Amino acid sequence: MIEKGADAFRINMSHATHEWVREIVPQVRAFARELRRPIALLLDTQGPAIRTGDVKADLQLKPGDVLEFTVRGSQPKERYSVEVNYGDFPQDVAPGDTVLVDNGMIKLLVLDTKKDRVRSKVLTPATLGSRRHINLPGVYVRLPPLTRKDLADVALGAELGVEFVALSFVREKSDIEQLRKLLAKKKSRARIIAKIENQLAVRALDTLIESADAIMVARGDLGIECPMEELPVIQRRIVKRCLRFGKPVVVATQLLESMIANPSPTRAEVTDVANAVFEQADALLLSGETSIGRYPIECVEILDRIARRIERSGGAGYAQSIALEDMRQKLVASAVVLANSLDRAKIVVFTRSGTMARNVANMRPERAPIFAFTPGEEVQRQLSISWGVSPLLLKFRTDPNATIEAAEKYVRENKLTERGDHLVVITDLQAGRQRVDTVQLRPIK
Repeated sequence: MIEKGADAFRINMSHATHEWVREIVPQVRAFARELRRPIALLLDTQGPAIRTGDVKADLQLKPGDVLEFTVRGSQPKERYSVEVNYGDFPQDVAPGDTVLVDNGMIKLLVLDTKKDRVRSKVLTPATLGSRRHINLPGVYVRLPPLTRKDLADVALGAELGVEFVALSFVREKSDIEQLRKLLAKKKSRARIIAKIENQLAVRALDTLIESADAIMVARGDLGIECPMEELPVIQRRIVKRCLRFGKPVVVATQLLESMIANPSPTRAEVTDVANAVFEQADALLLSGETSIGRYPIECVEILDRIARRIERSGGAGYAQSIALEDMRQKLVASAVVLANSLDRAKIVVFTRSGTMARNVANMRPERAPIFAFTPGEEVQRQLSISWGVSPLLLKFRTDPNATIEAAEKYVRENKLTERGDHLVVITDLQAGRQRVDTVQLRPIK
């Protein structure tokens, strides 16, 4: 998958054990070193998920049946009854609320609630098995943003040095702040990806974009929590707002879902992927296709092929509305305008934290690739999911001019540029006792 174009691997803590994580992380790191690719690791928290308990035999439900949800080991009183792992479930829902179970396959209407149980009316015929996920569209659930399991999982990710932590079912700014404090306590510099997957997150979108380091359009639960016809509109809105405020955005879930079992995607899936690329999302995330699917390598290869082809046809241009908030962003914007005016331009940027490189990526240059040089391996891996960025490792010299010359030598020797190209270089230079940010144009002769 790395050879076919994968830039990062997601570790889904809803299913992964700590033992397995400790085994797989060194394997990914070893393959990345062998293939000389900066591969990032993303630890995805389970979050405050509500699930049904075990049932002795699958429940065969039909419309009109009453399904009872019980908590804290209460004895069932209805023919069809299932326990829920969340004790405050009866207090959070109210008569008239919709309950969706098993990825929305089972739709129910809350009839009444008591201290230890909820009675609901079945609206769709379905089979209910054990440990199925429950969605409550529009309902504020009082579960903490980080459960005990999440706290242990994040600690493991910090120990193993993952580059990203995805916060599931984020609802408000304080959820992100709590995770950031935990990462700081664990001395982790992992960047936080806020997963937008419920109505509450959509309503708080701008605040979440401001607080998080990146955003994920988690279309699985989001498509259940919101009306399905609204999902494409919400996705486009999220991508637009992320570009406006300069935050990387990931589109995830069911990109090539049919390839879990089939060797080629449907035409609708190809178009869906093409739309995400046209909208100029930073990254596309495969899930079941590469975790339990029969064709993981083919999935990555096809995703890469579609992305490369659509990128050649141009993008939606959402970056034109970007909010330039400081002088360094405006400097980057001028460099991108210069690169866009040249037929054969390549952008070279130097960054210690990754911020300048992400600023360039946020501007979505029309044709010029972005070569981001950094002295830190962690930053190099974090930049692997940023739009259009090739993160390259380089030891910075004391003299900025020497660093630029070393970078120019690198791109020449690795055939990343050729005679007739123009390097648009974004860096700082020594001017007397002061360092100043500059944009340089260097022709390759």
